[in-house]
Amino acid sequence: MFCLKLFCKIPCFKGILSQLFQIKNKKLETHLFGLSFPNPVGLAAGFDKNGNWIDELSCLGFGFIEVGTVTPKAQPGNEAPRLFRLVEDEALINRMGFNNNGIEALIENLKKRNSNIIIGGNIGKNKITPNESAASDYLICFESLFPYVDYFVVNVSSPNTPGLRALQEKEPLMALLVQLQNKNKEKEKPKPILLKIAPDLTDSQLDDIVEIVETTKIAGIIATNTTIDRSDLTTNTKELEEIGMGGLSGKPLGKKATEVIRYLSKKSNASFPIIGVGGIHNAEDAIEKLAAGASLIQIYTGLIYEGPILVKKINLEILKTK
Repeated sequence: MFCLKLFCKIPCFKGILSQLFQIKNKKLETHLFGLSFPNPVGLAAGFDKNGNWIDELSCLGFGFIEVGTVTPKAQPGNEAPRLFRLVEDEALINRMGFNNNGIEALIENLKKRNSNIIIGGNIGKNKITPNESAASDYLICFESLFPYVDYFVVNVSSPNTPGLRALQEKEPLMALLVQLQNKNKEKEKPKPILLKIAPDLTDSQLDDIVEIVETTKIAGIIATNTTIDRSDLTTNTKELEEIGMGGLSGKPLGKKATEVIRYLSKKSNASFPIIGVGGIHNAEDAIEKLAAGASLIQIYTGLIYEGPILVKKINLEILKTK
């Protein structure tokens, strides 16, 4: 990313990148949440936490970029090493712990951007904030970011902040989303609020998610975050034990994420949009997510292993289905 940012300062380089990676076609446009996405392939949260590379990333063919997860105050995250490649599995394990420069730093970067790409703001709570006070952190992020992003994502599903996933339980989650929606309704033009969920939820918990979406009238779901499941990996057990805790992303997550998408879509009668993410490493993986009920998709680990050409490959394959 350092090199990309450096090269993009060379005159015409951004234009060359755009020619290489961007696919412009009306058939790829997706209209959702009152927004018009030029194509359905986005960059998932966690890659550009602080909005450092929006202009550079926008040249790589993405239809939208999600920044964050951001917290009200800057925090260093968990101790390093905290990011590991499982090359045999084409996967990553991370326990970053919401490392970010805080809401004000993100806003400053968003003010500086030149591209008009759709931006999502993924918001979370600081590690030191107890769960009973979590809503205040989410509300701070929501209020501060409101003028600078096109949609919001409530992240209660990262496995790397102690106790965070407890906020996915029905009562605390309902209370949190109601408060955010109430604040949203006060705005002249409310913005879409989505919920990002874990892939490790039971069917009954997914049923609760459907009910919560219908009750709170949030805009949709992002399915899914990383998993704590370590089954069916090629990487040997000893190496996994040495790595320790963290969220697993990449190819091994693919089927699990797709099944969550399919379950939510079927259970809700496709009554709300789903952004599908998890294990998308080729165009076929992307088509599978869309067929399961996703309206948009996001990549992260696939980008690490396959490079930015993956975005173009997916969009070209989607065009074949139109």
